[in-house]
Amino acid sequence: MPKKEKKGKVFKAEYYDFNLVAVVILLICFGMVMLYSTSAYTALVKDNNDMAYFAKQAIISACSIVGALAVSKLDYHLLYYVSGMIYWVSMGLMALVKFSPMGVEVNGAKRWLNFGIDALQFQPAEVAKIAAITFIPCLIMKMGKEVATRKGFWKLMAYGGGLAAAALIFTDNLSTAIIIGAITGFMIFIAHPNQKMFLRIILVLAVLLLVGRIVLQMTLGDMQLDMTNVDSFRLKRVLVWLNPEQYSSAGGYQIMQALYAIGSGGFFGKGLGNSVQKLGPVPEAQNDMIFSIVCEELGVFGGLVIIVLFGYLLYRLFFIAQNARDFYGSLMVSGIMVHIALQVILNICVVLNWIPTTGITLPFVSYGGTSIVFLMAEMGIALSVSRQIYFGK
Repeated sequence: MPKKEKKGKVFKAEYYDFNLVAVVILLICFGMVMLYSTSAYTALVKDNNDMAYFAKQAIISACSIVGALAVSKLDYHLLYYVSGMIYWVSMGLMALVKFSPMGVEVNGAKRWLNFGIDALQFQPAEVAKIAAITFIPCLIMKMGKEVATRKGFWKLMAYGGGLAAAALIFTDNLSTAIIIGAITGFMIFIAHPNQKMFLRIILVLAVLLLVGRIVLQMTLGDMQLDMTNVDSFRLKRVLVWLNPEQYSSAGGYQIMQALYAIGSGGFFGKGLGNSVQKLGPVPEAQNDMIFSIVCEELGVFGGLVIIVLFGYLLYRLFFIAQNARDFYGSLMVSGIMVHIALQVILNICVVLNWIPTTGITLPFVSYGGTSIVFLMAEMGIALSVSRQIYFGK
């Protein structure tokens, strides 16, 4: 349990990270500009309203910012007592996707819950990320020195792995499962006294991934397979990743057009609103491929600007985690930092075809109401932790 203040001592907030608020608002505003530029044509064709995507995202973003500021005023220690409930509720919601008629399929993936109203349609996997960020630190605090034991290690892995497995089995969302696993592993890394062991594991995994990439390229890269005979959509994604030109008609079209968009933008881009690829060649450009349109319209320079903004956001989260009043707050903000860092890295790597397609959006920039709501909830938690930072003399 987090340490309490001494009896009779009244705590006053000493700090508030306005820099974090500023960079988040900058990212959201940047995202809104790019969302309108990217989606106006598609929205006009589909809905006869070029503002359709922009208006919906603007309303949700504005409400989410207000919600995050409200959450930041609460004591984050409250999460210590409700994190277990969040964990099991997220499990139940993901199970509903698979086993109830409320599960909705969107773009070929059944990952959504719909309660009969479009405004209440969301992805329960996003709740699972919040569950991992709040509940795993709670377990670590309760376990204390037991974290250093083999039993404690596997107990934490079981809870984090169980949540990741639920995301994969119930919502068929491998990318979210990977993110939850990474959040869990990083928190254990922070809390565990033998951190060299984790560094060795990471090194071994990196080598295995590199060797696996080479082996896959040698065995599958030049094969001429009929995609209609390939049942696994994940195998299809791997084949497309290895050779997008060869399989352009079976999934490689989107990534090829995204690469054309980035290449045609040059260093300073074609100018805001002047993208050609957003007019149809890049399907669903406002979602996980929006970074390619950023690079086409604003060039490599625009891409670097957004990466710098994310870098500063991660720095502010690192600062809060390092100076948090207690270990519980530090662990939660560390989990938030890992989540955002991993999501940014995976999204950009997909757009550049460095890894197979995952469907992960670019935080604060891509279109998606569920994503922005839960990301801003995480920002509210981080700001709540920052409020209790005390710089003593």
